[in-house]
Amino acid sequence: MAETAFQKQYRQEFVGAFEFGQSMLRTTTTTEMVRQGNEAIFLVAGTGGASAVTRGVNGLIPSRSDDLTQTTATLVEWHDKVRRTRFNIFGSQGDGRKIMQDGTVKVLNRKIDDLILAALGTATNDTGSATTASLALVAKAKAILGVNDVPVEEEDNMFGVMSPAMEAYLLQDDGYSSADYVEMKPLVGPARKMRRWAGINWMVHSRVSGVGTSAEKCFVYHRSSIGHAADVENVKAIPGYNEEEDYYWARTSLFMGSALLQNSGVCVINHDGSAMVAS
Repeated sequence: MAETAFQKQYRQEFVGAFEFGQSMLRTTTTTEMVRQGNEAIFLVAGTGGASAVTRGVNGLIPSRSDDLTQTTATLVEWHDKVRRTRFNIFGSQGDGRKIMQDGTVKVLNRKIDDLILAALGTATNDTGSATTASLALVAKAKAILGVNDVPVEEEDNMFGVMSPAMEAYLLQDDGYSSADYVEMKPLVGPARKMRRWAGINWMVHSRVSGVGTSAEKCFVYHRSSIGHAADVENVKAIPGYNEEEDYYWARTSLFMGSALLQNSGVCVINHDGSAMVAS
């Protein structure tokens, strides 16, 4: 006969798993709300680098054409649906219906950033061979954009996406962390989703290509270089119940797409983050 009969208590309020669950990048792009159709066409207009001219010998001023480029972001339907039986919900720990609903929204938010990161990854300007982060590396990326006539002085429109490893290296650089050089001190105060440094608004993102390896792709870019289109008015985040089969379901759906609008406005920072991975 057992001398003890221990009781287990299950906490009814669930604890969210660690996972990326909200879009950080959508607000850094040129956005377009699509009401109808599967394509959003962005127009990039410029002079094509034209130079001023003098009047010709015939007395006429030479004319030129505008440089107009149309870039298409193709919208695709993206969904996430989860389903659990009523008995599963009844017999399981935690609020199963809320877990389903919150989870589908997180999945779609991840897809938004994945599409934007994929578009950024098609850019061809880069910093060269992968190396560890430093002020010099960031300055090089910014200089590459400046040479391309990108208005890097528009700080509200300049963004940077770094991996956790890239930030770990920058935190060891006085130019990034020391109060002698920066007003917003990263080593004190609350955690922030975005931090302005070196004239760029930086975000740490765990879903950059190659994260945790020697081939991480981080970015510096201008807002006008990336387009994101979505049917935001008709996004669906719907819970439901099937009476015939006796199960609950939750679905989130959004039609969206991203596109690189101006290659000259994006610089890929090839970064080696392999030394910062847990051993």
